[in-house]
Amino acid sequence: MTSLPALAQDKFRFFRDMPKEEISSLLKFCTHQRAQSGETLWNEGDDDNQVAFILKGRLGIKKMTEFSDRYIIVGTYGPGSVVGELCLLTDNVRSVSAEAITDVELLFLSNDRFEALIQTNPTLGLKLLKGLLKMTSKRLSKSYERIASIF
Repeated sequence: MTSLPALAQDKFRFFRDMPKEEISSLLKFCTHQRAQSGETLWNEGDDDNQVAFILKGRLGIKKMTEFSDRYIIVGTYGPGSVVGELCLLTDNVRSVSAEAITDVELLFLSNDRFEALIQTNPTLGLKLLKGLLKMTSKRLSKSYERIASIF
């Protein structure tokens, strides 16, 4: 079986250049979780302030519409994807819900644990933050392209 540090390094582009010791240090601040297909990981409006790194499986991200109990899927994400990153960096409640499309394996990093990481190892915290910002910027650029293609 693949070790958790090796799996994280293999799946996440911004972990690839990190030594395994740094990844092991980072993982001490994360919680490892599995969820079954159909399981809700968080709901729109939750205030759990944590990011999820998908190691295995697929997640669906959905947004409530103006019609009661009607959602629109705004994205599906697989291994190597990060979801919920905006909640890590803000005190905002969740703007979307997340549901396991297949059985999933995830790493969660809460805002409190991220703050502890920064206090303990600022260099590692900065590397993680830069990776998250690059990924978020890329995702935002793709969203702009999708919006522009509609018009």
